[in-house]
Amino acid sequence: MTQDAQQTPYTTNNVGIPVESDEHSLTVGSDGPILLQDHYLIEKMAQFNRERVPERVVHAKGAGAYGVFQVTNDVSAFTKADVFQPGRRTEMLARFSTVAGEQGSPDTWRDPRGFALKFYTEHGNYDLVGNNTPVFFVRDPSKFQDFIRSQKRRPDNGLRDHDMQWDFWTLSPESAHQVTLLMGDRGIPKSYRHMNGYGSHTYLWVNGAGEKFWVKYHFHTDQGIDFLTQADADRIAGEDPDYHRRDLTDAIAGGEPPSWTLFVQVMPFEDAPGYRFNPFDLTKVWPHADYPLIEVGRMTLDKNPDDYFVHIEQAAFEPSNLVPGIGPSPDKMLLGRLFSYPDAHRYRVGANYTQLPPNRARSLVSSYAKDGAMRFQASNAARPYAPNSYGGPAADTARFGEPAGWASAGEMVREAYALRSEDDDWGQPGTLVREVMDDAARERLVSNVAGHLADGVSKPVLERALQYWRSIDQGVGDKIAAHF
Repeated sequence: MTQDAQQTPYTTNNVGIPVESDEHSLTVGSDGPILLQDHYLIEKMAQFNRERVPERVVHAKGAGAYGVFQVTNDVSAFTKADVFQPGRRTEMLARFSTVAGEQGSPDTWRDPRGFALKFYTEHGNYDLVGNNTPVFFVRDPSKFQDFIRSQKRRPDNGLRDHDMQWDFWTLSPESAHQVTLLMGDRGIPKSYRHMNGYGSHTYLWVNGAGEKFWVKYHFHTDQGIDFLTQADADRIAGEDPDYHRRDLTDAIAGGEPPSWTLFVQVMPFEDAPGYRFNPFDLTKVWPHADYPLIEVGRMTLDKNPDDYFVHIEQAAFEPSNLVPGIGPSPDKMLLGRLFSYPDAHRYRVGANYTQLPPNRARSLVSSYAKDGAMRFQASNAARPYAPNSYGGPAADTARFGEPAGWASAGEMVREAYALRSEDDDWGQPGTLVREVMDDAARERLVSNVAGHLADGVSKPVLERALQYWRSIDQGVGDKIAAHF
């Protein structure tokens, strides 16, 4: 036994009692039965059985790191949010992930990538939860669960199924923009360091004078956009399924911290009702010619977690964490996520998940919340209710103003967004194919789609998929059809 081992005794898991043996169970004689009174053996077995929390339903496989966000431009004319004030430096946490795969799935499957950020601001945690694409497959939260099930495994045989995916996509034409991105080069980034990130949704910013603006977030990678071909991704999936996780960890450990520059598009509050696309539709982008990018600051990830489970697996990101100066928009998907994310954390991690290290605010927490499983921070309120006469915390409306919101009125309906002058499901993906992609990218798109459709897609769904692509772009659709 080494000197270090003598100085650092092996102890029980939680209360530090020295363990008599880390090799042998307590038995009746060397060949006898194990005794129930071997409490540490029981503790080890019971702890091991409970070592995993349920994996995330989506975004199960990921990687993350700590870092800092530094404001480099003055955007205080648009928001009073502490994190975006001139010169502000804010510590933060980022987690990147695949969407559909499980914990053990390869990093290089074709899939959107999650891009989740937590800023530890002076006014509480601000979470920005997006993807590496500026749009999404659906625009209403009532379709989200069905979409995810179409991308997961079949209940009868436990296999992923391309027929389910294309069946859902072709019956949901609003998916065309995101599917075009997914089947193109951005569907398999070279690494997490070589992809952009987007808030995707539209958010509301409010400045110190109470003026309101609509915004979209764009994090542009400073390493440059790069991608993997389908052939390289398939090869790497077999050689190193943790390729992206390893790359991020090694880059930071090797002294090459990745960074992203944050830009925002800002739309005057009054522009929204008459804009040619619905500005709150998650399947649409705002053309940069209409609303140019404005630089805000730089995010740098420079610290690997010292324990992946504690800091990344238990990290809980939620778009409902909105600080003064930032609010939601009428984006239906965003409004649905305001409930679903914290509810998922309460189920997966526990009622007091915000007290865990990655989720704990760096600012003062002063609330009346109490009790619940695994709570270890006592309420600092003299009495656990409001109002009270004993000096408990109270809302400061004069300081923090009215909530960042908007006016809405109308009959209760179950309807899609009202169409605008240029609203349709095929226009923007068609523009992406014809005006953003070059010839080589279009050829890769055709090859990727044809290969995906050739893998178990039934004839009726295949016929719909070919029409789906012809609706996006006739030429691309015809080239895909030529493979069949």
